[in-house]
Amino acid sequence: MAAQALSANGAKVYITGRRKEVLEKAAKTHSPSGGGQIIPLGPCDVTKKDDLERMYQELASKEKYINLLVASAGISGEKAEPDQENATDLKEKLWNNETFEGWNETYNTDVTSVYFTTVALLPLLQAGTESHGHLSASVIVISSMSGIMRHAQGHFSYNAAKGGTVHLTKLMSAEFQKIRVRVNSIAPGYFPSEMTAKESDENQKSSVPDDKIQEKGHVPQQRAGQDEEMAQAVLFLTKNTYVNGEIIAVDGGVLNVVAGR
Repeated sequence: MAAQALSANGAKVYITGRRKEVLEKAAKTHSPSGGGQIIPLGPCDVTKKDDLERMYQELASKEKYINLLVASAGISGEKAEPDQENATDLKEKLWNNETFEGWNETYNTDVTSVYFTTVALLPLLQAGTESHGHLSASVIVISSMSGIMRHAQGHFSYNAAKGGTVHLTKLMSAEFQKIRVRVNSIAPGYFPSEMTAKESDENQKSSVPDDKIQEKGHVPQQRAGQDEEMAQAVLFLTKNTYVNGEIIAVDGGVLNVVAGR
């Protein structure tokens, strides 16, 4: 969604991920007919420093600077609904369905990779600001409404990790002002993706039916978010250089219903 929004508005967008065929298919399917473009880079596993350094070197060989990094990798991790009213039963369910390894993998992907991906690209981002003016280059971290709410949603590890992503955004925003790079975050609600829908089609797109969202009982908009709604948030944070360190929930009103912060 971010790549489409940016390229449709004239940007040259590099995308990366672990699967070369997925990157190539997404670029071929969604590159706009005029103006911008989507270009595969990598592949790259953002949880590995060597891959990130290779990605940086490849990008630096092609471009003198970048204006924006969108850090959007994430996994949902292990799930165990804390719905037992007896403490012994609750312990058994959570103890047997979650692991240290699962928690670590979720945190590593959802938080640590965001940090090291951003750090790896800081020189190109600072060069972007130097080319286009004060604090124009920026990072958009894709966190989640799950990192703001108090409802565990059956996955303590994911919501705790996304809480880490939210706070990491604030830390990087404050610390990276000195090199004139902004950092903000979009905290999506229920948007279709391979993580939420468990699949994608031949165009690398996913969908979540309205009735699946309505079953949750806490989504005022009664549907999943749409591509255009994510696009508007991405473009806003990309272009508005007076916004720094903000977490913008695009959640259909869920945080008005579910306790947050």
